[in-house]
Order: sequence, then C-alpha cells, then structure tokens
Amino acid sequence: MKYYNSIKSYLLCSLFFLAGGITFTSCTEWLEKDPESIVAEDEAFKNYRNFQGYIEEIYNLIPDKEKINWCTSWNLGDDAVHNATTDGYAHMDHQVDLGNYRNWWRNGNWYMNGSRSSFWTNSWYCIRKCNMGIENIKSLVGTDEERDLLLGQLYFFRAWWHFELMCYFGGLPYIDEAFKADEIPELPRLSFQECADRCAADFEKAASLLPADPQGWDETLAGMQTAGKNDLRINKFMALCYLGKCYLWAGSPLMKEMEKTKNGGIAQLLGASSNGKTYDYDIEYCKKAAETLGKALDMVNKGTVSYKLAEYKYSNIYDHVRDENSESNYSDIFYSYNQSWLLPGSTEAIFRGLSPDGNTSNWNCSKVFGPKVEELVAHDVIIHHPTANLVDQYGMANGQPIYLVENGEYKLNPLAGWDPEHPFKNRDPRFYHDIIFDGFHYVLNTERLNSAQKKHEYCTLYTNGAMRGIVDGSSTGYFIQKLVPHQCNEGDRWYEAWDGGAPFHCYLPYMRLADIYLMYAEARTAIAKNVNDLKERPEYCPSLSAVDAINALRDRVNSSDYPMEHVPANFINTENHSFMDEVRRERAVELSFEGFRWCDLQRWLLLTEPPYTVKYSHEFERLETADWFKSHDPKDALVGNFHKEELITRRLESKHYWFPLPDKDTYLYVGFDQNPGW
Repeated sequence: MKYYNSIKSYLLCSLFFLAGGITFTSCTEWLEKDPESIVAEDEAFKNYRNFQGYIEEIYNLIPDKEKINWCTSWNLGDDAVHNATTDGYAHMDHQVDLGNYRNWWRNGNWYMNGSRSSFWTNSWYCIRKCNMGIENIKSLVGTDEERDLLLGQLYFFRAWWHFELMCYFGGLPYIDEAFKADEIPELPRLSFQECADRCAADFEKAASLLPADPQGWDETLAGMQTAGKNDLRINKFMALCYLGKCYLWAGSPLMKEMEKTKNGGIAQLLGASSNGKTYDYDIEYCKKAAETLGKALDMVNKGTVSYKLAEYKYSNIYDHVRDENSESNYSDIFYSYNQSWLLPGSTEAIFRGLSPDGNTSNWNCSKVFGPKVEELVAHDVIIHHPTANLVDQYGMANGQPIYLVENGEYKLNPLAGWDPEHPFKNRDPRFYHDIIFDGFHYVLNTERLNSAQKKHEYCTLYTNGAMRGIVDGSSTGYFIQKLVPHQCNEGDRWYEAWDGGAPFHCYLPYMRLADIYLMYAEARTAIAKNVNDLKERPEYCPSLSAVDAINALRDRVNSSDYPMEHVPANFINTENHSFMDEVRRERAVELSFEGFRWCDLQRWLLLTEPPYTVKYSHEFERLETADWFKSHDPKDALVGNFHKEELITRRLESKHYWFPLPDKDTYLYVGFDQNPGW
C-alpha cells in the first residue's frame, strides 16, 4: 500500500453503494473502476433506504481485530508474549517489545494495517464518507426521524474513527468536511485534548439524535424494516459511552502532560520518564467523564436499555460449562459454539463490527493460544500466551492483590494470604476461567489423539515440563483460554465445523459494559478528594459510587464454589492512591487480553516505567505425581521453588508513547508533522 495515497486519496474520494456487505479494496483500485459501477450522489442520498445503504459500508469496514490475518496480534502491553519462532517474533506485539514501532505500516498482523483490513486506510476513507453524508443530508426526501437516524450514525462514526486513531497516534487534524478532488486539505494537527473536544461534540450530537438501544431502533418506523436485527446499529447508549471514554482519555495523565508541553499546536511529551505523574489527571475532563459514564450506567441500572453484565455461572469453570440456570454467560461475550456462527457479545457487548464468520475463526484465531507439542493444537507453531505479569494481576479471593508496586518494583502484599507453595489456590475466580496452568486437564476427549499426543492430556507447565518449550510451548508457564477455549485442540476439535463438528466463532468487541464500570470508577477516583468522595453516589448515578462500580464486577464473579470479596477497606483511600491502583488492577484483570493494556499503560504514563517494562515467567518444581492430577483439582497442587525470571526488558523512550505516522504522509504539507522522536 502506498501511504501517500492512504491519506490524500482516501480524503478525496469515496464510493457510493446502496447495500451493505461490500468488499473494501483500496481507493486506488476504485479509481480504475468502470464509471458505470459508481452510483451518483442523487441516487445515493435521495431516500432513507439508499442513504442507509451508503452508511452500511462503514459498518463493514470496522476491522475484526482477531481475524486480520492468518495469525494476528493485538496485545501490545506487558500482558502477552509470542513463542520463540521467526513468525512469532515478526508479529507486531514483539516488534513493540523491541521498540520497533515503525514496523506497524509493514506488518500485516496488527489491525491498524492488517493484511485483510487496515484501520489506518479504512478510517480516512470512512471519515470522508461521513462528511459527504452529512453535507448531502439536505438531498434526503424523508421524515425528520429518518434524517436524525442517518445523521446520528454519521456523527458517531466521524468521531469514532478519529478517536481510535488518536489513541495510537495522538492528536490529528479533525476532518469535518468533504474536500474537493483537486485540493489537498492542509489542516494543522490538533493536540489530543483539542481533537478530543471535536470528537466529543460529534458524540454528543449522535447521542441527541439516536434511539437509546437496539430495542429503541426496533420501535422507530425506519428501524422496523430490520426489527430484531438492529443489535449493531449505533445508538444513544453507545454514543454516551464513547463520549465518556473520550473525556477520560483526554483527562488522563499523558494527555494532561502533553497539553502542558505542546509546541505549535502539536503536543509533545518531554523527557524520558513520567517523573511520578501517573496520578496527575485533568480534573475538568474527568468530571465530564464521570458524569457522562454515570448517566449511561444509570440507564443500565434503571433498565431503560437492554445492556447488562453477562452472568458468571459455571458448573465447570475450567471447561466453561455454564450452569443450567444461567441465562447469559461471560464466555458468550467472546465466542459462540454450536450456534450457527452466532456473533458473540451476549448482553454486554456495546460496540462491535460485522463478522460474517464462515469458519474464519478456525483459521485465524482458534489455533494460536494452546500448546503445539506433538501438534496437540494444529496448523502452525504460533502461540500467543500470557506473561506471568498478567497472571500476577489476578489477585486473591479475599479481594487483595498479590503484589504492590513500590519504587518501581513488585513487593509481596502481606495481607494477600498468597502461598508460593500453592500459588494457584484461592485466586480471583476469573483466573480459573481465563488462565491455563500446570496440571490443567487440557484434552477432554483423547480418542482422536495418537499415542504421543495422549501423553499431554494434562498440562505440564512446570519448569522444564514438556509444555515449557520456547518454540512449541509456553515460555511463561501459562496459556490463556479467555477468548478461545482449550477444547480447540486435536482431541476435542471444537473448531472442526466442516467434519461433523459444531460451528465455533470468536469475536472481540471494541467496547463492552464492564469497561464502562471501570472507566466510571477511574473518573470518579481521579476527582475524589477524600474517602467519602470514593463512596459517594452522585446525583447523575444515584446507585453507584466508584467503590460500588468495582465491587459490582467482583459480585458478578462471586459464587459459593469460587468466592470473590469486595475491595478491602485498607485500599479505600485517596492519600496513597491505593484505590486508584486497585481500579487499574481490576481493569487489567477484567479486560485481560482484549487489547486495552498498551493504551492504559500509555495514558497512565507507565509505559516506560519499571516494573511494567519487564516481562517475566514463573518457574517452579512440580511436587505432585502425574497421576495426582487425574483425581485432584490442579489449583490445590503443591509446588516448590516458585519464583520469577526475566524474559524481556522493553527499553522504551518517551517517543514510544505514540506510534510514528507513515513518513510519506508527513511530507504531504507543512503542518502535518511527524510525532516527536520519530
């Protein structure tokens, strides 16, 4: 892809289609199309049906982060590593570890420039479409309701594509008009906060024009045409949630620091260290974030929208077997099985794109999380697995964290009750749902396994165990099954829909309800002056305080078999920022492996700071026999000499807080400058 074309051409041309499901190629290819294949503006915008068809293409261009390439990567923080293969190390997450951010525009495995769908090019193209739609709304022959629905979607998408780019590249020009084909828009880059203000204005407009939720869409005259199929439509609740997120990001420590040091309209972060500013939020932006997110959560608590936290009820948590009395299920947020490739999301997914799966999950995602020993998980030798850093974020059932961060180091929390001889016992219930550890029963049906594979029915993840190979196993001591269950192996074959199996479909939402609780808690904590502020339930959200929001997520996973207690009283204070630390840890656990960690460490000014720069493994001796695991719960296993070992140290500088823009784009005109340090 020639990046000179990716901004200039995408801002100056746009396709007109009357129906969804269009395959997007590139603008340069469009320039070669037969003119008769292009629909004229007077057709595209003349009535609601045609206009909505024009907008449908934007929905189609939202990248599916898990299925960008045959093997993709989206966790760029301290939470994930690849196994040691040439292909694995070529992935974008490892390139980020090396500080090689420039690799992003050549790397087809990250959704920002994926080989199947490129967020970078799609964004400029869709922003152009939004502006053309807004400018041509006057051509619509229709009702006020139809006009509002169309404009609401266009304003939302214009803000959303800008905002997602800003999270990685910082402030950009805010494109709010469709430029003529013979001119290059020479717009100055805005600071992040200036750009966020423009996004916020569009998100607010969208919220004022759209129905509350999918059910609200069904009740409009226009929406009745697709009643029952409006789940993905942009709505008021989505717009409010993104408005709140936009404000929180603008108020985060990195963005506040950048605004203080901006030069010529381009924000710059100076110095190699965050200098202890990780708790220094912009209070005014955080007040706006708290109020907006609080109003959204109040809609949830009053039942005026259909979104709610998915249930966490399992009869077998290791195998993700739901309780027979469960109406929804936590795992359903991330994957569906035996449901005709149903798009995952359950009651919790707020913003998703389209994912007409057709078995794509099995080739792009289902085979990249488990052990490749003796081809126990088939297809190739690529493995995405969690770091021990991430595993240590999962605290104890008593609500205590295992470690505290002091002076750039992890220090054992004496109140946690964590036992290094039983390191997997009495943990946060989400640990047992998400993480595969030593002794885990990995293959449930061994009839299809050969004799060599049968030796690996149970995980051997202790130091020097058979599944600890750096090429075909885990270098950290763990695998993850949060997004793809362990049954996607050669014995259970959950992915084998074409051979008498049941369709498996995975999809990662861009935003889900638990995130709103977390962002609300963070915003409320940022503006809190004392303990009472942390416990206060404000008028705009009379049922939730910051503490309540975190406890709501812990209550969701609490059960008699796997208890989970509230935030301990010793962490509910503002003097030493301990409650903010717990909010951040809760975010790391609840949103683990969903692609948010890098952006969080970045906006908290922790990306370059130890201990977040070091990825490590857990090493230990297995003291139980192999047969012991056949009749005991692996969490109760006794181990010896449990300790950490360093795997990777990320030597990042201040420039690594933002990705570089493609060089050719920065030559377009004076004022579209490269990010500092690149």
